[in-house]
Amino acid sequence: MDAFITLLSDFAVPTVIIAAVFIAIVKFALPREVRTIFKRELTSYFTSPIAYVLFVVFLGISNALSFFFTGVLEAGEADLFMPYFQYLPWYLVLIAPAVGMRLWSEEQRLGTMELLLTMPLTPWHAILGKFLAAAVVLFGMLVLSFPIVWTINYLGDPDNGVIMAGFVSSYLVALCFLAVTCVVSAMTRSQLVALLVSVALCMMLWLSGLPQISEFLTNMKGGWLVLWPFIKLANVLGVMPHFTELAKGVLGIRDLAFFVTFIAFCLFATSVVIRVKRA
Repeated sequence: MDAFITLLSDFAVPTVIIAAVFIAIVKFALPREVRTIFKRELTSYFTSPIAYVLFVVFLGISNALSFFFTGVLEAGEADLFMPYFQYLPWYLVLIAPAVGMRLWSEEQRLGTMELLLTMPLTPWHAILGKFLAAAVVLFGMLVLSFPIVWTINYLGDPDNGVIMAGFVSSYLVALCFLAVTCVVSAMTRSQLVALLVSVALCMMLWLSGLPQISEFLTNMKGGWLVLWPFIKLANVLGVMPHFTELAKGVLGIRDLAFFVTFIAFCLFATSVVIRVKRA
């Protein structure tokens, strides 16, 4: 019972507050055009099997692997970073592109993109509405991961503030991967192509933040120096260091600024691709 009460006070209440604030922003602060696209896109997720399949796959992979293969139950420590959060971005490398692959590819395949762009709205209205709808789906996936949080509270006395930070940082990583997928989806009419290319880019985005890459840059010599600018750029764009800091409960403005800037740039790149197609 204590674990259940803790789950309500430390996670359910903040989640409800965040959801209420988001609903208020969507309803009262965003333009009507954005709300229309948002509702249309969110409805399309749940009127098809896509969202339900992705929910089952994500929850099955993340919770099952954590419970049975990472030793969270046998570790004897009330901590989720090592057994859960350090693996979560690896699942999101696949799940986030799967959620976002249809954002623009489906419009192009059905021939409705031209109709959408001739409506009395700007590309930004459509981009923001679609992105927010997909972001809600990813948010729902993380919220439904509560069984592992309840379990760790039942078995011990964890620092729930750090656990919440882990979920926030994981969500920011998911939004970065979703933003990358949004750009790729705007470039092609094939959902499969959008998925595969996005997964590859997200994998590079995640792995480029490895400490080994930084060490390689430091020790780079000879002909490898030709590749230095490209590898350095990839290393700077790597999300792993920023995720790790936030997931451990270290709230850094620099890390938050990185995620916000990266997402904003990808959405801007999406608008550029759409404007080129529109022209």
